[in-house]
Amino acid sequence: MSPPAEEDDFAKMLAEYEGPETGRSKKKRKEPSIGDPVKGRVISIGRDSAFVDIGGKSDGVIDLNQLRDADGNVTVAEGDEIEARVVEVGGPSGSVVLSRVLGRGAEGKAELEQAFQMGVPVEGVVSGVNKGGVEVTIAGVRAFCPISQLDLRHTEDANTFVGQKLRFRITRYELGGRGLNMVVSRRALLEEEQATRGAEVRATLAVGSVLRGKITAIKEYGAFVDLGGVEGMLHVSEIGFQRVSHPNEVLSVGQEVEVQVKKMEKSDDPKRPERISLSLKSLERDPWSDAATRFYEGARAAGTVKRLEQFGAFVEIAPGVEGLLHISELGAGRPLRHAKDATKIGAKLDVVVLAVDSDKRRLSLGLIQPGEEGENVPNEAAHSPTSLGTFADLLKGGKKK
Repeated sequence: MSPPAEEDDFAKMLAEYEGPETGRSKKKRKEPSIGDPVKGRVISIGRDSAFVDIGGKSDGVIDLNQLRDADGNVTVAEGDEIEARVVEVGGPSGSVVLSRVLGRGAEGKAELEQAFQMGVPVEGVVSGVNKGGVEVTIAGVRAFCPISQLDLRHTEDANTFVGQKLRFRITRYELGGRGLNMVVSRRALLEEEQATRGAEVRATLAVGSVLRGKITAIKEYGAFVDLGGVEGMLHVSEIGFQRVSHPNEVLSVGQEVEVQVKKMEKSDDPKRPERISLSLKSLERDPWSDAATRFYEGARAAGTVKRLEQFGAFVEIAPGVEGLLHISELGAGRPLRHAKDATKIGAKLDVVVLAVDSDKRRLSLGLIQPGEEGENVPNEAAHSPTSLGTFADLLKGGKKK
């Protein structure tokens, strides 16, 4: 005798409930043990506790006081993902009791030792700076974090971290005659997070890819850009068509930029398995693309002296377009040993185009003496802004799609 339709419908509903759509598979999951780190999503918030779906047979429960800030406000909402540690199995109503805040005293030290043995991250407040690193207070216990382990890059001023609540991994836990010696590392956690994000980004990276990143460090030869767990190098020559003496003239640490992947090469460094070369310049319009029509022979322009050499001065007559004003043009009939004897960097000069070589990106210029007549370059060229132009627009908002 076949079961009633109601039973069929119920069986179907139960199968759907236990199916992968709800994240509750029939496949038996390993139940968490005390000390296990878990990650789950907040499914409800009560008056004293929050319930967390940790993907097992039982939900996790965590004291709401552990989810409040200094002002007593709850810092999570339903649907948020949190990380915690199992402190009790088979709690109220068979739930798994979770903890994000370590206790104090003997209980706190026992939890710290357990966190060390299991590699569980702990939260601490940077309470001071001392020789070679910073002091971190974790569950009322003082720990030491070497300056090299405070961030992914060398920290110039550790005082900026004082007062911040951060996550650390305990790398040394020793009880001796002088008490507890505990050393922690924040960098270890950051590297793990970076590796996870980096794997996802690497799967999508290719030469020609355009993506946003954040400047993490600036050197004389260029800037390092974090692409989301993967770091690339933006060489000073790829910042823009305009000549840049030092990257900090146009870039700053923390600034977001849109860049294009120019080259990818394998590396022997396990932490950086590839060298990624980036470019801002490739997303700009090449100012030389129409130089021959804008700056034809005999055209006049107003320019600014950018560089001085013994043989002459380089004059910028449009953003990214420079021409050479030979020393013989500067001397006005008198011999000169160096172009600096006749002009200086930043000087405004009226020049005339003598020759154009677009293939080699070269312009030969002559100096216009007061009172000379000639044909001016069209206004959009003669009065081109001396600011970064399209390059500045690129830095502000990225290239418009």
